[in-house]
Amino acid sequence: MSRYREMQAFEAVVQTGSLAAAARHLELSPATIMRTIASLEARLHNTLLFRSPRGVALSPAGEQFAQSCRQILVETELADRSAAGRHAQPGGQLTVAVPLLMDLQIFTPIVLSYLDAYPDVCLTIQTSHGAPNLLKDGIDIALVVGQLPNSSEFAASLGMVRPIVCGSPDYLHAWGRPETPEDLKTHRAVVSSSPGYETDWRFPCGRSTRLVKPTQVLTCTTQRAAIRAATLGVGLVRCMSYEAHDELASGLLLPVLADFASPPAPAQLIYRHGRRAEARVRTFIDFATPRLRAHPAFMG
Repeated sequence: MSRYREMQAFEAVVQTGSLAAAARHLELSPATIMRTIASLEARLHNTLLFRSPRGVALSPAGEQFAQSCRQILVETELADRSAAGRHAQPGGQLTVAVPLLMDLQIFTPIVLSYLDAYPDVCLTIQTSHGAPNLLKDGIDIALVVGQLPNSSEFAASLGMVRPIVCGSPDYLHAWGRPETPEDLKTHRAVVSSSPGYETDWRFPCGRSTRLVKPTQVLTCTTQRAAIRAATLGVGLVRCMSYEAHDELASGLLLPVLADFASPPAPAQLIYRHGRRAEARVRTFIDFATPRLRAHPAFMG
């Protein structure tokens, strides 16, 4: 196998976190990947990867080699695209991942405007929870809420979002407006059983966290259904500010307990290769970033 192919295999292992996942990504057998990495380490007279049942980890030499590999592979890919005339005009398949409930209220209108401007791009929107592995999951760009783990991705900051508690005007008129988290014990709540949503509500209290569990009168399988039920006066709902942006803007829901809100979380677009990314990725980042930054949902 050529040195270029060795670097491709090594980069795939680094990005996917395992030999098996790298083999699937490159459509090779795991044995081929193992032999390639072993041959690479033998040629360099150094250990690049530490293997364990949980996957692989980079050695100090592997960290340095990974950075060099990434730069060489990106520049080679850029040269290929430039020679073929494929870098300047955006086109082809673009896959973007966004958090649940980010799509309809905030993201889709921007996507439709982008497709009007770049009709040769075919765009797929996926929903995700947390920060996906772009290479492993086959994603070009992801909108991520929360602190990013250390990674090789580039990030464009969009603003801040925060967890909130809210209820409909009719509910608050009937049950009163809670003034402290302790008041929630006498209130009704609508919760979601979807992964990533906690049924216990936590509030910062000095250096500790106060946990409150209001009476759960309705459990929905999706957060979208829980927010809808809250607009009908069933109970209070806890959600991220962007998840109920339209309902808050229209007055269907009103925020409560603002003085006890958790710290805001950053939102960002992550992608690979920076300015060397393919035209469809670069144009989407350049198109969407200022529009998302200007959206009131990202103003904390």
